[in-house]
Amino acid sequence: MKDKKDLIPRKAVYRLSLYNRCLEHMADKNGATVSSEALAKIAGVKPTQLRKDLAYCGPIGKRGLGYDITALRQRLTETLGTTRLQPVVLIGAGNLGSALLQYEEGFAKEGFEITAAFDLHPKKRASRKGVPILPMAQLAKFIAVRGIKMAILCVPGFTAQEVCNLLVASGIQAILNFSPILLQIPPGVAVNNVNLAMELENLSYFIQ
Repeated sequence: MKDKKDLIPRKAVYRLSLYNRCLEHMADKNGATVSSEALAKIAGVKPTQLRKDLAYCGPIGKRGLGYDITALRQRLTETLGTTRLQPVVLIGAGNLGSALLQYEEGFAKEGFEITAAFDLHPKKRASRKGVPILPMAQLAKFIAVRGIKMAILCVPGFTAQEVCNLLVASGIQAILNFSPILLQIPPGVAVNNVNLAMELENLSYFIQ
C-alpha cells in the first residue's frame, strides 16, 4: 500500500494550496459558487489541470453548476491536513526566526501554531507573542511529548544539516528550510526550501 504522502504529487499539493488561497479571497466577493474556468484563471493554470488536481480530493462539484466555494474549501483543507491547528516548532530565533515569530497570528489563521522556538542562546532572544524560546537541549523531548511533525529551520548553513538530522531523529516529517543549503533527508521526510537570495536572483532576470 502506498504511503499517504505518495498519493498526490508534490506539485499538485502546491497547486491545491494555491487554489485554497484563491478561494479564500473569493469567498466574500464572488457569491456561493465558482466555475473551474474562473478558478483556473485566477490561479494561473489551465482548467484541465485544475480539474485533474481537484480529482485527488474526491468527487467535487457538478458539471454546469461549478463548485460550491465553502464546500470546496472544506474539502481542500481536509486533504491538506489543516482542518485543525497543526503544531510547528521553529529552530533558530535570530533575525529571520524572530520575524517569523511575529507572524504567529498569520500562521494560526492558516492552520499552523508555532508551539515553541529553539535556539543555542535562548536567553539572548526576545520571545514573541508568548511563544517560548527554549534551549536546543530540550528539542527532542519537546517534539516527542507534543507529537510534533513539522519544523521551520532558520539556522546558518554550516549547522543546518546537523540540526536537520536531529529533527528527523526526533520524529519530524516535514521541514520548511530557510537555511541556504539543500538538506540531505531520508525517504518519508518532506522539505520545502526557501532561499531568499535565490528568489531575488531569479527576479533580477526580469528587470534587466
